[in-house]
Amino acid sequence: MSAILETDDLVKEFGGLTATDHVNLTINEGELLSLIGPNGAGKSTLINLITRMLEETEGDIRFEGESITSLTPHEVVQRGIGKSFQTASIFPELSVKENADIAAFAAEHGSFKFNFLTHRDSYPEVEQRTLDTLEAVGLRDQKDIDAGELPYGDKRRLEIGIALASEPSLLLMDEPTAGMSPEETEATVDLIEELQEEMNLTILLVEHDMEIVFSVSDRISVLNRGSIIAEGTPDEVQGDPAVQEAYLGGVEL
Repeated sequence: MSAILETDDLVKEFGGLTATDHVNLTINEGELLSLIGPNGAGKSTLINLITRMLEETEGDIRFEGESITSLTPHEVVQRGIGKSFQTASIFPELSVKENADIAAFAAEHGSFKFNFLTHRDSYPEVEQRTLDTLEAVGLRDQKDIDAGELPYGDKRRLEIGIALASEPSLLLMDEPTAGMSPEETEATVDLIEELQEEMNLTILLVEHDMEIVFSVSDRISVLNRGSIIAEGTPDEVQGDPAVQEAYLGGVEL
């Protein structure tokens, strides 16, 4: 199994605070790797370094064998890394389809033209990508609804769809079930599993719900105080004393 993304001694410092401390993380092609850790462990910082929202203090990040540390966030998306955020990042006044259209167009053409939505019929490849994406996340029937009118769970699904519209090879999912009802959470977990199986996506999942993490992950990496303290299968990580200590003072997860 080949690595799709690797971090090499990745350090990020904020003044006197070290948010990530020589992190070496490998994500293999086709796997679902979960990144877990207590609040303040450095998970969001690591995600923002990978997506180039933050610049590293030291170290390197390689995607498909090439360093991406010199790239801008939109260049990272075009290279094949997509991200869904902790909170739904949508245009509520636009339709569901228009939200996905914008993401698909930006990924295809590298920038957004002001009159794209008026003349989007001129971009058939973008239109087809949008419809396929909405079908994948179960929102094709709601494509003409204003995004702001969607229930909360569907807004989160649309946000995942916006990330998928760029056709990423690697999808970073930051707390995708946060704020969801049990029913919405179950539907989102089903969606995550379908995306990995049917679209052959590689997924890096940051999730606070350990039941979800242990049920969907191929491997788990545990971050605590900016450092990786454990890695392995769900069974291996669940029984690791260092992980139990980091989360619950030694009580088994």
